[in-house]
Amino acid sequence: MSDVIVRPYADGDAARWNEFVFACPDATFFHRIEWRDLMQQVFRHRTHYLLAERGGRIVAVLPLVEVKSALFGHALTSLPFAVYGGIAGSDAEAVMALEAAAETLAESAGVQHLEYRNLTERHAEWPRQDLYVTFRKEIQADDEANMQAIPRKQRAMVRKGIKNGLLSEIDSSADRFFALYSDNVLRHGTPALPKKFFEALLKVFGHDCDILTVSSAEGKPLSSVLSFYFRDEILPYYAGDDVAARDLAANDFKYWELMRHAVARECRIFDYGRSKVGTGPYHFKKNWGFEPISLSYEYRLFKRDSIPQNNPMNPKYRAFIALWKRLPIGVANWLGPVLVRNLG
Repeated sequence: MSDVIVRPYADGDAARWNEFVFACPDATFFHRIEWRDLMQQVFRHRTHYLLAERGGRIVAVLPLVEVKSALFGHALTSLPFAVYGGIAGSDAEAVMALEAAAETLAESAGVQHLEYRNLTERHAEWPRQDLYVTFRKEIQADDEANMQAIPRKQRAMVRKGIKNGLLSEIDSSADRFFALYSDNVLRHGTPALPKKFFEALLKVFGHDCDILTVSSAEGKPLSSVLSFYFRDEILPYYAGDDVAARDLAANDFKYWELMRHAVARECRIFDYGRSKVGTGPYHFKKNWGFEPISLSYEYRLFKRDSIPQNNPMNPKYRAFIALWKRLPIGVANWLGPVLVRNLG
C-alpha cells in the first residue's frame, strides 16, 4: 500500500512548499508559492495547488490555475503567465499520484483541457504544443569571457550600444518599464498586462525580481527588462523598448548589461526565455549564441478535439491584432487587462 498522501495546499504550508521548490532539481521559479496569491489577487483566477507527502515530507508539488473564459475556453493550467510549470518532483509514485489527482480535479471542474508546461517531456503519447522553445546557457564569472562568447556580428551590436554612450540602471519602480512595455506590445497588436501586476512582482519577490532600464546619453529611456532570479539563474522575462532603440542598439546593450549584472549577482545560468519558433525574438536569441530547446507543453483533452491555439500566430486573430495596433495607448492599457487575464 502506498504511503504517498496527496492533498491541497493549506495555510501554513508556504515555507515548506518553497523550501522544497528551491531544493528540487525539477522545480522552477514559477513553482514558487507566491504565484498562487498573484493569480488570485491580480487576475482573480481560482487556484488548485496540490502537494504530495511521504512520511510527512513534501516530495512533489503541482501548481494549477483554473482559467475560465467565454472567448478562450475553460482550462486547468500549470501555469498561466509562466513559461515553465507542471509537476516538480523526482518521486515517481508521487508524480503519478499528483497526475491522477489533477485529472480527477479537471473532470470535476468540467474543464476542456489540462495543460502542463513542462521543461522536459513526461508523456510522449500525449498531444503537445510544438510552437515554443526556450534558450538557456551557462555564463562565465568573467565579463570579457562572456563578451567573447557572443558571436561576432552580435558582439558588434553590443559594442555599438556602448559607443553610443548608452547607460543602464536598476529602477526602483515599474514606471519607466511599463511605459516602454505597454507601448511595445501595442505596436505588436497584443494587450498589455496591468501595471499593478508588475508592481506586485517587485513587491512580492523583492530581491529576486528587478528592472534594468537603458537610457540614451541624454537620459531618454530606450529599453527595459524585468527579470527573475532563482538559485543561480537569471530569467529576463518581460521587456519593452522605444522605437528609437533599434538604431541605437539599445536592446543589444540592454542584454549585455543584464548579463554583467547577473554575473555580479553570481548567476551562472542565463535563461533567455520562451520564444515562438521562427519569430524575430527567436532569431535574436540565436544570434547571441543560444541554442533553442524544445518545450514540452503536454495536454489532456477532455471537452475538445485539438490543442487550443490562443496565441498571436493563430490566423483567426489577425484582424484583432490589426485593430488593436490602432488603439490609443490609454484605451489599450484600460482594455488590455480585461482580455489578457484569460490568455495566460
